[in-house]
Amino acid sequence: MSASAVHSLWTTAATAADPIAKIDAPKIEYGQLSPVLIVLGAAIIGILVEAFVPRRSRYYAQMFVSAVALVAAFAAIVALAAGGYGTTKAGIAAMGAVAVDGPALFLQGTILLTSLVGLFTFAERRLDPEQHGNRVDSFAAQAAAVPGSESEQKAVKAGFTTTEVFPLLLFAVAGMLVFPAANDLLTLFVALEVFSLPLYLLCALARRKRLMSQEAAVKYFLLGAFASAFTLFGIALLYGYAGSMSYGTIAQVVDGTVQNVSPALADTMGNDALLLVGSALVVMGLLFKVGAVPFHMWTPDVYQGAPTPVTGFMAAATKVAAFGALLRILYVVLPGLRWDWRPVMWGVAIVTMLAGAIVAITQTDIKRLLAYSSIAHAGFILAGVIATTPEGISSVLFYLAAYSFVTIGAFAVVTLVRDAGGEATHLSKWAGLGRRSPLVAAVFAVFLLAFAGIPLTSGFSGKFAVFKAAAEGGAAPLVVIGVISSAIAAFFYIRVIVLMFFSEPRPEGPTVAVPSPLTMTAIAVGVAVTVVLGVAPQYFLDLAGQAGVFVR
Repeated sequence: MSASAVHSLWTTAATAADPIAKIDAPKIEYGQLSPVLIVLGAAIIGILVEAFVPRRSRYYAQMFVSAVALVAAFAAIVALAAGGYGTTKAGIAAMGAVAVDGPALFLQGTILLTSLVGLFTFAERRLDPEQHGNRVDSFAAQAAAVPGSESEQKAVKAGFTTTEVFPLLLFAVAGMLVFPAANDLLTLFVALEVFSLPLYLLCALARRKRLMSQEAAVKYFLLGAFASAFTLFGIALLYGYAGSMSYGTIAQVVDGTVQNVSPALADTMGNDALLLVGSALVVMGLLFKVGAVPFHMWTPDVYQGAPTPVTGFMAAATKVAAFGALLRILYVVLPGLRWDWRPVMWGVAIVTMLAGAIVAITQTDIKRLLAYSSIAHAGFILAGVIATTPEGISSVLFYLAAYSFVTIGAFAVVTLVRDAGGEATHLSKWAGLGRRSPLVAAVFAVFLLAFAGIPLTSGFSGKFAVFKAAAEGGAAPLVVIGVISSAIAAFFYIRVIVLMFFSEPRPEGPTVAVPSPLTMTAIAVGVAVTVVLGVAPQYFLDLAGQAGVFVR
């Protein structure tokens, strides 16, 4: 048969059924997606800067592009919120893929602000002594060079710097912005990978202790790949159960309110095993990102091994994004399964609070101590998630905003205490820091008191809001365990404060480096947010309250 005859057959078949006419052009609301698009665009510009800008100017160009992008994206969030997209005009954008509503905008704003503060710690170049007349930052001179090899020494001598960290940061932020706003399971998974892969790379780039840094990255990558695989398997099972990836459709199938049921869907709808196992696997992947017990094993090693600016950024921003996604899955997709997932979440929250607080007491490294502290905080936030009330959502939003700034500030202070080998993270070296450098020790003490939840700090306001919501939601026993865990946790925070102010400084102890205005700004913002949210939290609690309604 000749080619023309085949072609005429194709065209007649097409005209007969006319499937082409039925494919609608996609309708994308660019204005509502502008925060994500700005950050992604800047990340791509950052890659072009790496390719075309001379090495001398890259650092300043990348810094400028990243800062402008984060500020512009935050301005876009404010504009959307002012335009009512967080309340009256909340809806689903990008053909059902992304939700633009109060929780999404609140969490995206928090992620952008913490990322901007994190960017300042990434760009810090005054803490290490100059090498061969060049200022150096926390990142390896040449990421591809084998640690301790001749090529690494040549790269240091030539004054190379890994400025690729800035576009990597922006790609991670873009993924984090989509993650809590995702409105179908496929978008959720793509966002998860988009922000995880840059973080795996960033963890491996420490200038000092490079082998430990690379070990941390490999652990994070392997465990993260496992968690992603579980999530993907869960997504497949949920799709098999509901015949759809969309959150709204799955929720209707779970509730039994779905219209026009086909025979195939009727068969799978009766199969609760698909639903229960699928939901469990998806939630498991999210609990891994949050760092809840028993999916927390990666946290201490990765926090300790990664470059400290990356640890601070990751500890703050990843938690915000992951809790946002977890809230949306539980409150939008699985409200019909509440009686099944609440008891499980009770167990996870209790074990997470207690394990994080108790194991932290035994830690001798400040970064590991903050890692276990972050695990305990994941448990406290889960108490708000369990409330299943509007107050539960708003208390979690407020806690995440308060916690993220304290975390970035605390890790920024850790970068300042240094000895000959770089950062002095062993607790014994912090003895007497309050006499050597009273200001730095006092600032760190403020952050520790906020972590402990002492009144007049943001930590107290956040814990109070979360525990109040949990108690009103019928989880009073959980609140009692939360208060006991807080008391245990307060012990090791206050122990560090006592060590800094009431111990004799060692003669060979570490020095406190004088940072550039960048790190000073990061720490100052942390202190300001901690104090303001502690002394006058009402405006921000109201803001979180207004933003606490998910669109379905």
